[in-house]
Amino acid sequence: MPKSKVYFADLRSDSDTNLLDKIDLLLERIGVDGLYDRGDIVGLKLHFGERGNTAFVRPQFVRRVVDYVKKTEAHTFLTDTNTLYVGKRTNTVDHLETAILNGFEYSAAGAPLVIADGLRGENKVDVEVDGELLKEVSIAREIVSADGLGFITHFKCHELTGIGGVIKNIGMGCASREGKLVQHAGCPPIVDPEGCTACGKCVPMCPVDAIEMGAVAFIDEDLCTGCSHCIAVCPEGTIKVQWVESAANVQKKMAEYAMGVIKDKREKCFYISFITQVSPLCDCYGHTDAPIVGDIGIVASLDPVALDQACADLVNGEQGIPGTALKSGHECGGDKFRGTHPDIDWTEQLKHAEKIGLGSREYEIEDIGKE
Repeated sequence: MPKSKVYFADLRSDSDTNLLDKIDLLLERIGVDGLYDRGDIVGLKLHFGERGNTAFVRPQFVRRVVDYVKKTEAHTFLTDTNTLYVGKRTNTVDHLETAILNGFEYSAAGAPLVIADGLRGENKVDVEVDGELLKEVSIAREIVSADGLGFITHFKCHELTGIGGVIKNIGMGCASREGKLVQHAGCPPIVDPEGCTACGKCVPMCPVDAIEMGAVAFIDEDLCTGCSHCIAVCPEGTIKVQWVESAANVQKKMAEYAMGVIKDKREKCFYISFITQVSPLCDCYGHTDAPIVGDIGIVASLDPVALDQACADLVNGEQGIPGTALKSGHECGGDKFRGTHPDIDWTEQLKHAEKIGLGSREYEIEDIGKE
């Protein structure tokens, strides 16, 4: 089987070719020009960044991807889904405000913003996957409805999955709130009685009447379906996820969710990742810690597994920056992700993704600046 192609652009630029031009060259090399039909509606999935975070892919770069896809005469929108945790992206209103505050207004990004899973993460489609752990996955409705998808990813470390790359952007990022709970926990949320005021707002939001109200709210685990609507509406933030799933299983479920996302549109998906400001934690935090390696470049592929493997290899090939969250593996070739999160085997998602047919870990990298 031939190795998957991954194209790389470093961050050097001059008056003839700036970084925006290099994005165009990468998209040209992976063949985005021929992916979409005239009139297709294409969602460009990215992370708008939490408020206070500064590591997400900057809007100027996203705009260049938007403009390139528009040249195919497809219609584009920028999209993400609401978060499982309670923060500034828990519901569509706060999420859109956060995206705009982070620079993704139409005048800058060039495309409308669509939060793909509805006002509080309730709009979803169940997709059959016949995976090893899951037979069905819950995907945000507008992701399923799109004719094609492009994934714009900030490659970084992650405290639960080791790496936060394109597989996570697809699998976790395109899941409904229910789907996020399945991946993170696999069991119903729980009420913290210390903070519950018995306001009752969660009760009518439960579609299966699994919440009873006494002195505090109580969730019947036998009735609960894990939709997580109650988490989104609790004004006190006292309905919480039970973070009990192993890191390995989270990664495997994430890969199976990614398969469900692209299942019916594999020929209309592309992937571009930015290996810049490689932070030790997810962009869901309201801060950004110092990067663990220097900025490396931009990579693109039609194979998400090969792209994540290439990104990880490029990061591990760098010299680690002292005085950061990186505690070991500073040497070139050292495992930067284990050096930051030593208890997590980040290769689990790549091995499982390859096993289920999402892509290949075997790749051939081509530097577009050395042709």
